Amino acid sequence: MPGKNRHVLSHPLVNARLSHLRLTTSNSRDFREGIHDISLMLGIEASRDLEEECFQGQTPIAPFTGSFIKPRIGLTPILRAGLGMTDALLSLFPSAPVYHIGIFREKVSLQPVEYYSKLPSTRNVDICFLLDPLVATGGTACAALTMLVDWGVPVSNIKLLVVLGSEQGLENIETQFPELEIWVAAVDPIVTVVGLVCPGLGDTGDRLFNTVQE
Repeated sequence: MPGKNRHVLSHPLVNARLSHLRLTTSNSRDFREGIHDISLMLGIEASRDLEEECFQGQTPIAPFTGSFIKPRIGLTPILRAGLGMTDALLSLFPSAPVYHIGIFREKVSLQPVEYYSKLPSTRNVDICFLLDPLVATGGTACAALTMLVDWGVPVSNIKLLVVLGSEQGLENIETQFPELEIWVAAVDPIVTVVGLVCPGLGDTGDRLFNTVQE
């Protein structure tokens, strides 16, 4: 059963863009643009409850009461596919620091292996947007979440943004991090025995960066 903090986008534009991404005939440029567009929609929806702070300003006509986002926002893309989501989130939070996390999934055991972290020694953000376009088994996302929690970010202050997730993978994440807020564009029902989402998108990193092996 879906967790209480899972939010699935139900929008015709998202469905249409995702359908185009699934096609084998979609080239890397189309794929990058589609990931960007869906990530932007995810970011907007996931930002609805951000705390605002008011200020008094002046337009050319009259005074007004404006607002700005109060919490300090950080972006954490999981390399390398998370890079495809980063620019979209930076368009919403242009001043947000970007903390890259490198994790790959070992091909035989399907277990996550950390190989890079740009998290500074001291946490200097209030809310983290963790960017992972494709969740299959959920192991990579869970490893990244553990790194963020160990860094000092409470799970309740992390928002996981996913373009496509498997039901099994999302449930795995929800079991380990029940307070985590998840925003996902769509959910597929199957993970294959080799850990691939089905029908899925293929290898997101390869398709983003045109490194698909023939």
